[in-house]
Amino acid sequence: MKKIGVLTSGGDSPGMNAAIRATVRKAKALGLDVVGINSGYEGCLVGDFRELDLKDVGGIIEEGGTMLRSKRAPEFKEKEERAKAIRNFHQEGVEGVIVIGGDGTLRGAKALNREGIPTVCVPATIDNDIYGTDMTIGVDTCLNTVVESIDRIRTTASALERTFIVEVMGRDSGYIALMGGLSGGAEQILIPEVDYDLEKVAKEIYDGYKRGKQHMIVVVAEGIYKEGSAAHHVGQNLKKQIGFEVRVTVLGHMQRGGNPSAFDRGIASRLGAEAVTTLSEGESGVMLGLQGHNIETVDYSEVLSNEKKIDMELYELAQTLAQ
Repeated sequence: MKKIGVLTSGGDSPGMNAAIRATVRKAKALGLDVVGINSGYEGCLVGDFRELDLKDVGGIIEEGGTMLRSKRAPEFKEKEERAKAIRNFHQEGVEGVIVIGGDGTLRGAKALNREGIPTVCVPATIDNDIYGTDMTIGVDTCLNTVVESIDRIRTTASALERTFIVEVMGRDSGYIALMGGLSGGAEQILIPEVDYDLEKVAKEIYDGYKRGKQHMIVVVAEGIYKEGSAAHHVGQNLKKQIGFEVRVTVLGHMQRGGNPSAFDRGIASRLGAEAVTTLSEGESGVMLGLQGHNIETVDYSEVLSNEKKIDMELYELAQTLAQ
């Protein structure tokens, strides 16, 4: 193998640039040329490639987002469209690709691998919903943002003696809400994995006020309500039931932004470098997962056929500590 490609796809997450940097520098150390693929799988389809050298990735480890940019390319699901990408790879001399992203990115990587382009996936998504890895790139930075936001909101909530609803990202995963709420000291945490009763939530909030609590923070995952804003849905219901002022904050895309934390830079660097080693040694069709302190390879089929579960002991702990 003489030349490899690297791309980022799907939603951006802090630490992607650190993974790109590690990929390029490890590849150069092994004597490999590296092609950066702009705009994710769309770049594969149109041949938007550029050579990457050591100087091209200097000074990016501390930057959020992705220097290669990221776009969703639903047409990449079609085999006829992927054939265009494969032709572009052959013309460019790309013999393998490292893909950095989440669930949808991994599915695209699996398809390419099956059709003759060796791929290795580096998991990067703030949702932390990928089976086979304890943490994905971007999660730690996202949680730091969420906890800092909760801390700031609590200051106002305490001053005004109000209930605040804070909505966080996560699609169908409640990981951000659970860990953000646990670390931020939220009184209530609502996640898609656990059924909730707003009447019970309202009663617990009311009982908290009767015990002398000055404010309440309720953290909700966006995936608990499919017909609009989860926070506004919860806020409107609670206001009707408890009769107190309720304020809503939707953190939105600010959770993706900002410079990556030391943890995210570290795991991104490790995963990116190990992906190059794995690909250069002839292994492909695998994702690299952080399991404990070690990096392990996990076959695409295993990753995509299993669902990552929420740690219910942590959920129960959050409930206990919220009293």
